[in-house]
Amino acid sequence: MKIKINHSIIAIISLLTVFTLAYTQLHALGKTPVKIIVDKNGKEGFKSIQDAINSLPDSSLQPRIIFIKRGIYAEKIFIKKSNIIIEGENEENTIITQSIARDEWRCDHRDDWGVATMNIDGNDITLTDITIVNNYGFEHNGNRVIACAADSITHKKIITPYGHQMALRTAKATRLKAVNVHFKSFAGDTVSPWNVDDGMFYFKNCTMEGGVDFYCPRGWAYAENCTFFANTGPASIWHDGSKNEDEKTVLKNCSFDGYKGFKLGRYHKDAQFYLIDCTFSKNMADQDIYLVPTANVIKWGRRIYYFNCHRKGGDYGWFKNNLSEAQGNPSADSINISWVFKGRWNP
Repeated sequence: MKIKINHSIIAIISLLTVFTLAYTQLHALGKTPVKIIVDKNGKEGFKSIQDAINSLPDSSLQPRIIFIKRGIYAEKIFIKKSNIIIEGENEENTIITQSIARDEWRCDHRDDWGVATMNIDGNDITLTDITIVNNYGFEHNGNRVIACAADSITHKKIITPYGHQMALRTAKATRLKAVNVHFKSFAGDTVSPWNVDDGMFYFKNCTMEGGVDFYCPRGWAYAENCTFFANTGPASIWHDGSKNEDEKTVLKNCSFDGYKGFKLGRYHKDAQFYLIDCTFSKNMADQDIYLVPTANVIKWGRRIYYFNCHRKGGDYGWFKNNLSEAQGNPSADSINISWVFKGRWNP
């Protein structure tokens, strides 16, 4: 008996077999995390963090780990790729540092891409066990006058040690996570996770220090067990929640210190602050988080809430418990990661 062979069916089966094998191989590869080592002394892997980042494909189903050995890395980092873990050998001795004044950078550049030590425009980025420094204000004690193409009148600009000095600046990034990271600058906007459209940011066991608005997230942000220190400036924390009424910044079990008379925070756009179980040093001024005089329309009113916060040397009346005034009357226990991100992300 002769068997008729349908060559079309055979071709389809062959293609399916190839695709199945390819998928199995890719899936297996995805299960094995890629780990790249960076060693500034050149003993193994890459000598440069940026070279290690550049070696990776733009995206991956699984996180790629870039493990950085201890040392001082004088690099400006750009990340436009997604799903990357930047892991230092330890927070104290793995340091990325640059000296950048935002005002100077903007004289020759039309936007902020490159204004920080760590510049991120990729999603699902994790930073852990590392120190990120913008050293400008520590290196320059006085003003400098520079040539500035962006100034159409004098073509010059005065650069002060008190201007914006970002250690971290994000663009459209979301789902950024930082654990055991020291973010350090002398002056303003040290930690700038800026994505008011859909930005979600998580910080745990981090230290942040700087000047005006040195922690200034836009969108949704959750910080727990973090330490804040004000070197200078009229406010420490800031928030922009102007795109979506639900956007908020939550600070839970965090501590605040700084120069004598430092102020807690401010805003000039719609914002929503929750401070839960926080402690303030005796140096903190008797000044609530305040609205800066602005032409912006504040659509949703004043939304600043406290629970179980205390100051060494005595509490001020303005941070008394007032969660009952928040929309939905949330309890302190219910204010957690799931509540902030509404189940869209579990860092």
